[in-house]
Amino acid sequence: MLVDSHCHLEYEGLVENQQDVLDRARAAGVGAFLNISTRLSEWDRVVGTARREKDVWASVGIHPHEADAHEDLGAEKLRAATDDARVIAIGETGLDYYYDKSDRQVQQDLFRMHIGVARDVQLPVIIHTRDAEEDTTRILREEMEKGAFPALIHCFTASSDFADIVLELGLYISVSGIVTFKNARELQEVAARVPADRLLVETDSPFLAPVPHRGKTCEPAFVRNTAEFVADLRGIAPDELAATTTANFYRLFAKATA
Repeated sequence: MLVDSHCHLEYEGLVENQQDVLDRARAAGVGAFLNISTRLSEWDRVVGTARREKDVWASVGIHPHEADAHEDLGAEKLRAATDDARVIAIGETGLDYYYDKSDRQVQQDLFRMHIGVARDVQLPVIIHTRDAEEDTTRILREEMEKGAFPALIHCFTASSDFADIVLELGLYISVSGIVTFKNARELQEVAARVPADRLLVETDSPFLAPVPHRGKTCEPAFVRNTAEFVADLRGIAPDELAATTTANFYRLFAKATA
């Protein structure tokens, strides 16, 4: 069994045929899905899908692109949303300096707020970081000094040095279909050496379809292609990679039940 540890089932491209999308993934051997929210207006739909589908779980959080529109969200609203039995994670949150769609200080403040709530409720933080390694590292180190919290870097595309830093801090790394791209040499090297007990796989669907599906709308079923590619990088059988990453998912997202 595989787990798609990061998908956006409410996004255009998937939501129109959500049941068929889930059924195709299940037929491909995907046994669980983490449905990710990126803005407050999505929370009810994301959680609703998780309540309806027993193998779907939910996250609640604010993507850095949406930070300016949620500057006044408040920790209590986020904390209250984590009370739902189907909510197993906080995020995605983090920093994105590539597009700079929100003020950088607002991004940082919301990132810290998410971490503080995660520390309080002991749910993992799902972290998005792009072109922001220095500030992401600084915030993670400063917040870890206040008290440990579980977390992962989703859709890892950062440097090898950053991988070493987040692993040293105890975080997990999740790999998407980008790892299958020909120009992703450094990412492939990272995926080949991440400790087995810290590795997850995801699609980030409907984005970033892996080879051989590039150019198509990405679906959770395609996590199998990514997992098979990573297994080959690591010199192990696909079934072993699937078993390991699934076990890692349930260890990190301990509120979920296998």
